[in-house]
Amino acid sequence: MINTIEDSPMMRAVRLQYSDKIPVWLMRQAGRYMEEYRNIRNNVTFIELCKNPSLAAEVMITAVKRLGVDAAIIFSDILLILEPMGFGITFPEEGGPLVTKPIRSPQDVKDIVELESENQLCYVMDTVRYTREGLNNQIPLIGFAGAPFTLAAYAIGNPSAQNVNSNSYHKSINSRNFQFVKSFMYIHTNEWNELMRKFAVSTAKYLNGQVAAGAQIIQIFDSWAGCLSVDDYVTFVQPYSKLLIDLILPGTPIIHFAPGNPILLPHIADAGGNVISVDWRISIDKAWDMIGENYAIQGNLDPTILLTNRETIRKNVQKIIRQTKHRNGFIFNLGHGILPQTPVENAIALVEAVHEFGQK
Repeated sequence: MINTIEDSPMMRAVRLQYSDKIPVWLMRQAGRYMEEYRNIRNNVTFIELCKNPSLAAEVMITAVKRLGVDAAIIFSDILLILEPMGFGITFPEEGGPLVTKPIRSPQDVKDIVELESENQLCYVMDTVRYTREGLNNQIPLIGFAGAPFTLAAYAIGNPSAQNVNSNSYHKSINSRNFQFVKSFMYIHTNEWNELMRKFAVSTAKYLNGQVAAGAQIIQIFDSWAGCLSVDDYVTFVQPYSKLLIDLILPGTPIIHFAPGNPILLPHIADAGGNVISVDWRISIDKAWDMIGENYAIQGNLDPTILLTNRETIRKNVQKIIRQTKHRNGFIFNLGHGILPQTPVENAIALVEAVHEFGQK
């Protein structure tokens, strides 16, 4: 019988403690694949939903109940922190977010305003509170933010981008080879370091605000770090991910997610965090061997498996759980977010399979 959140399988896993079942939650577990979410989105834009704490809490609480997962994550977006720092952001219905007033020169870094207080994102703090209030005492709540490098990848503009307003930056332009963020990193190293410091310090305030508002766990998304070599990650990125993590309130469990390049895993772990989240490009057992037994691990089903059928889902869930050898500290998740085309019954089948095969 679970009496407190701290006793839940999720909280026990982040602390590397024994639990009689493997916890499971899914990145983007509230999203377009779910009818309840689409019904709400028919009346509001994405940014309006993010800035409406009661609706944002509703879509996540609904998803948790529908799926039967063991943790909730607030409904928000990693780019929201950019607004009070001096950037503009928009979320077109197609094609991903646009960052307006991007960084185009070293001088632009000086104009970036550090976050003064989490109250500058008060609607996110209210989303944390409302979501926490709507969950039972068996379900921990995860707050989150983007890591400094991933925020920089969005914030650094591409003046030669085609089919995009000249004062904005579309994520897909840079995501092919990241030449603009890397060029800035190599050429304007002093300004790069200042930019990363500003993002690290500001994000720490933001995340600590989420913890104070009721989040039990924090996840840091370094979604684009996989484009880096080991040397570049260690030189230009790791110190600022570490700074961010070191500034989080002591005792807060932290999940560190940086997909795309398994060779980086030991260095991601060295940057900090209690749980290292991995994608499908490496097996759980090999990833755990790389980071060591002092870390919990989260992952790592390929989201495209959820586009198949119940039998295939169950087979792949069982395979991943076997790879863990039932070690303490495993959290089942996808290697990235749920795809919008996913049938909701397949996501439910995944959760049911984890609960079936993950019994100890």
